[in-house]
This record gives sequence, structure tokens and C-alpha cells, in this order.
Amino acid sequence: MSQATAPPQATAVTMTHRQILEALSGLLLGLFVAILSSTVISNALPRIITELHGGQSAYTWVVTSALLATTATTPIWGKMADLTSKKTLVQLALGIYVLGSVLAGLAQGTGELIACRVLQGVGAGGLTALAQVIMATMIAPRERGRYSGYLGAVMAVGTIGGPLIGGVIVDTSWLGWRWCFYVGVPFAILALIVLQKTLHLPVVKRKAEIDWWGATLITAAVSVLLIWVSLAGDQFAWASWQSAVMVVGALVLGALAIRVETRAAEPMIPPRLFRNRTITLAVVASIAVGVGMFGASIFLGQYFQISRGQSPTMSGLMTLPMILGLLVASTVIGRVISKTGRWKQYLVIGSALLTIGFALMGTLRADTSFTLLSVYMLLIGVGLGMTMQNLVLAVQNTVGPHELGAASSVVAFFRSLGGAIGVSALGAVLAHKVKDYTADGLAQLGIPASSSGSGGALPDVHTLPGPLRAVVESAYGHGAGDIFLTAAPFALIALIAVAFIKEVPLRQHNGNPVSDEVERESTVAAGAGSPVIRTGEQR
Repeated sequence: MSQATAPPQATAVTMTHRQILEALSGLLLGLFVAILSSTVISNALPRIITELHGGQSAYTWVVTSALLATTATTPIWGKMADLTSKKTLVQLALGIYVLGSVLAGLAQGTGELIACRVLQGVGAGGLTALAQVIMATMIAPRERGRYSGYLGAVMAVGTIGGPLIGGVIVDTSWLGWRWCFYVGVPFAILALIVLQKTLHLPVVKRKAEIDWWGATLITAAVSVLLIWVSLAGDQFAWASWQSAVMVVGALVLGALAIRVETRAAEPMIPPRLFRNRTITLAVVASIAVGVGMFGASIFLGQYFQISRGQSPTMSGLMTLPMILGLLVASTVIGRVISKTGRWKQYLVIGSALLTIGFALMGTLRADTSFTLLSVYMLLIGVGLGMTMQNLVLAVQNTVGPHELGAASSVVAFFRSLGGAIGVSALGAVLAHKVKDYTADGLAQLGIPASSSGSGGALPDVHTLPGPLRAVVESAYGHGAGDIFLTAAPFALIALIAVAFIKEVPLRQHNGNPVSDEVERESTVAAGAGSPVIRTGEQR
């Protein structure tokens, strides 16, 4: 075999079960840190925004800024993983995360906090993308479902532990909300140490260029779109010249990004990947799942604290049905997929459960029975557990080792993009609905809307008089139901997309997929820059 065709297999490694678990220990710690960065503030955020005198827009952007940074940098991390030391990259991502966390804890206003969250998002983007890439490098697709269960378990623990940790920190007077950002630092440092000792992968070195123009244009297009979604209807009307300028600007930037990507030697998001039907449909489904996963669920903490008057700690405990559903589904289904090699039916069932769960959550109100609410959240959790990791798995099964980084990061990119758009759009919907429902409730009481005293800031329901508190609780409860109902069609889109994916049984090796036209083309394209393999990780 010539050197031009050898490289794709060169990045695959053979490891024992024990070696994989040792390497995964540090990797999973890093992933836990990435998840913790977003979940630890979910129940603490209403208190944080209140103390920093921010409003619903600031609440949305503290979440969106990190998601946007994660979205924009995921393809960069994924592409670099195909070109250089994965171990060095994941350690760099951890370092960036630590810096962003420390600075976020020192923030004195919502503007500073949002800027620091961007830095956190850059690090979290690297950890999220590289965890998938490194695991795919170590483990054959057929066995990957088994280890994906561990990823799902860590995601569940991070999602469970994050809100609880954040809630306890905020409720503990001698700690305060700033420790929500400091708490992840020890885990990140421990992950750095463990990775240095346990992660040993071959380093691929070849001549290549990072597509900075593509990355810049993609980031700019997404940023303009998200800014428009978050400001329209509040700072200016949806049908206004400002909206027209921002929408046209986002479309122009997007068109330029596509043009650059089709001409770049090393595109950030390789257009040839989308000739593969599985990848294209998985991307569509990932966008829809991202909208639901980030966009709808991020507001649950706000619902429990404002509509139901719960503490941040209790808000975390009340989301347990959803998280336990995610934990059990991802772990059990991952093992079943490894045993059978079949995955499509679980994607279809998971997407269906997600759609049903969101539709039922659309009936949410301030006085909804918690028993019913638990069932709805359980359906959403099981649906997410059956879809998130398996969409990545389906894509990884269609490409060779030399494009695992790009292919994995494409799915993560669009899932984060869906989440960022979901948070911005659903946050705008929530703000608009709450304003209308509050005005209607006050009108029924014969009280002018200006008497609510919120001034655009998130209310502290415990300080409001009885009748006014009931109006605010009802408004936020009804608004929460509306955003879940808005998210339901996106889950339906995911269901339709996965239904059309053609199932290919998982490969039992880490080599190139056989008879994959897209892969053959990318192999020929990669031949011009044949990598030089060095055994052993660069220390």
C-alpha cells in the first residue's frame, strides 16, 4: 500500500480495556468540567442576575455567550485535532477554561460576566469536541456505544451535580455565587494531571493550514443572527430596519462563509462531508436536539425559582427526573448498541419521546402537579439520552480516522449552534410572553403595569406583596410552558431527520469505512499532505 493511502489508518490505535479506562478517566474529568461550566449556574443564575441588577436579556446572554463561543470554536478544535497532538490540545482547553472561570468569579457586572463566559466557552468547546475525537481514536465504532454510556453517565452526573452544587453554593451565605465559577477549577487541574499520566496517543503531523477566514465568517454570521434574535421585539420591532439590516448581514456573512469553505484547502467545516446523507441528516437532527437540550431546559431553574418560589438547591433537586432519565437511557442504550451494532431504532424512539415530552411540557403552568411534571421531564431526559451521543456515533461510523475530528466537531458545532439559537430565541419569547401575561394579570387586578417594580430585572418573588406575587408567578409559569411548546416542533424535525437516516451496522475496527464514496474522495484529497506518524505522545 502506498503512503498516500496509508495515513487514514495511522491515527487509529489499539488499546486494552484497562488502558482505555485509564485514558478515559482524565478525559471524562475534562468533560465533566465542560458540563459543570454550564449547569452549575443554571439554578444560581436568577440570584446572580438579580444581585448584578441585570434583566432577562442579561440572563439569556450569560448562557448564550458561552454557547456561542463553544459553537464558534468547536470546528477549530476539531480541525486542529486532525493535525496535531490531541493531548496538548485538550490540556490547552483546560487551561483556557480555568482562566475564564477565575475571571468570571471576579466579575463586577453582567457585561464583565458575559465576556468571561465567552472565554469559558472557548475552553468548554475544546473539551467537548476533543472528548469525542479522542474516544473515537481509541475505540472502534462497535465498542464505542459501550464507552459512550460512560460519557452519558458523566454528562448526567455533571448535569445533576452542577445545579445542586450551584444551588448549595448560592444558598450558603459564607460562599456566595462567585464560587459557582471557582468550583470547577480543582476538577480542571486534576484532569490536567490525570491526562498527562494516562493519555498516550500517536501524534499526526502534516503540512496544513487552519481556515481562519472560514472560522471568522462563520462566527460573525452566527453572532449577528443571535444578537438579532435576542434584541428584536425588545430593543426594536421584529419588522424594522434594524431587523432587516441584521438579517441581511447574517445571510451575506453566511454566504461568504460557504464560498470560502468550498475553496479552502483545509476548510473548517469540509463541504464534502455533507455529500454523505447520514452526516447531513445527523446535522439537521443535532440542531433540533440542541434547541431543545439547551434552549428549553436552561429555563427550568428560572421556572422553579420564580413560578414555584423554590430555593436554588430545591430547583436542582426538582430536575432529577429529567437527569435520571438521561443517565439511565444513555448508559443502558449504549451497552445495547455495542452488543447489537444497531442504533437507528433508538434514535427514532428517542426523538419521538423528546417530541412528546416537549409537547406535554407546553401545558406547564405555575400550579402544574409536580407528579405530572416529573413524568414530562423523564420523557425529555430519556429522549436526550437516546439521541445525543448516538448521533455522533452514527456520523463517526461513516468516516475514516483522519477525519474523525472534523466530522465529530461538525455534529457538536451544529448542536451547540442549535442550543445558542434556542437560548436566544426562547429567551426572547419568554421575555415577551412574561411581559404580556404580567400586564394582563395586573389589569385584572386594576393595577397599572408600572407598579410591578421590576424595571426589566428578574423579580424576587419573596419580596412581592401577595396579589402581585401571584401575577408574576403565573406569568413566568405560563411563559415557561410557551417556550417548551415552541421547542416541540424542533424535536419533531429531529424525528423526521433520523427516520430518513440509512442504518449502517457499526464497524468493529477503526479503519476506513468500506465502499464509502465520500471517504474515498477525502482520502485522495488527503494524499497530497501525507502525515508523518510518530509513535508515542509528545510530552
